[in-house]
Amino acid sequence: MIENPSREEIGEILKKAKRIAVVGLSNNPNRPSYEVAEAMQQAGYEIIPVNPAVDEVLGVQAVDSLTDIEGPVDIVNIFRRSEALPEIAEEFTKIDCPVFWAQLGIENEEVYRYLKEKGYTVIMNRCIKIEHAMTK
Repeated sequence: MIENPSREEIGEILKKAKRIAVVGLSNNPNRPSYEVAEAMQQAGYEIIPVNPAVDEVLGVQAVDSLTDIEGPVDIVNIFRRSEALPEIAEEFTKIDCPVFWAQLGIENEEVYRYLKEKGYTVIMNRCIKIEHAMTK
């Protein structure tokens, strides 16, 4: 069973975070990933688009994969189908990032257990924009 951190813990995570890698970030302003990333960017977070299909999003150069990001990341926020989570989780473990965050409607119990066993903070089926607004 997936157990997300408490609201207070999520608030602490968001307070400490500076850099958010957004996997599956679209350059289409009508897509939820764009809307959410734009809101987080406007809230002061550095957004790193992770999408091999786009060059840049929100004025930031996109990277093809998590392992292409230079330096540490505070949160990896995922906008991909639940089926893609195992592959993303595998790549996630190769970078310097403590928090794996799957957006609203995205979850996978196997991936949750795998990452928790490795000591990561895992949040699934939650919207980072909504959580940020609720923890202000």
